[in-house]
Amino acid sequence: MPGDNGLEEAETQQQKKRRRRRQRRQVAVAGFLLLATGLAWFFESQATTTVIVTRYAEVLNNDTGNPPLSPRGQRRAQELARILGDVDVVAGVDAIFVAANRRTRDTSIPVAQVNETPVITLEDPTAMSDMVERILREYKGKIVLVITEPEQIQPAIRAMQGSKKLPPIAAAEYDNLYIVSIPWFGKVKTLRLRYGDRYIPES
Repeated sequence: MPGDNGLEEAETQQQKKRRRRRQRRQVAVAGFLLLATGLAWFFESQATTTVIVTRYAEVLNNDTGNPPLSPRGQRRAQELARILGDVDVVAGVDAIFVAANRRTRDTSIPVAQVNETPVITLEDPTAMSDMVERILREYKGKIVLVITEPEQIQPAIRAMQGSKKLPPIAAAEYDNLYIVSIPWFGKVKTLRLRYGDRYIPES
């Protein structure tokens, strides 16, 4: 009957409208999930990189050109491991860069042992720009420790666009610990902390 055909046609139109609305909702949900996933990946990949910079600990006064740590230096290296062992509540230090000598490597050992952190030797410890480029390429968003010669601390932080007004480091000054925060956008921040036995300048 004509009336029945009209009723069936109306019901068919309603079903098509409901189906189109359902499809639009599904597309909107899928688009939202894709956008949220993309934003999460973007901000994770562009996270702040934290670089901790310090010098090697105290060494033995001997005639070798590559001296080991003294007992006092060994205690300082252990203290460095203690304060950095859980610096990140999830994973700790992700990588350690050291100069190609015994004193910096010995200073790194206790920290490396805490979280089985890889230790990377810098064959040219003066090439600070190359080191920073590698850190930002391979360890973006991570926490990296750099143990180097005292005269290379300022160039290293300068290469990270950190503070250019660091005070000079005395020959017997071992307690400086610099923390450089390198965000994906914005200003680099440089903090200085002290650890271990306090340095007391000679009067």
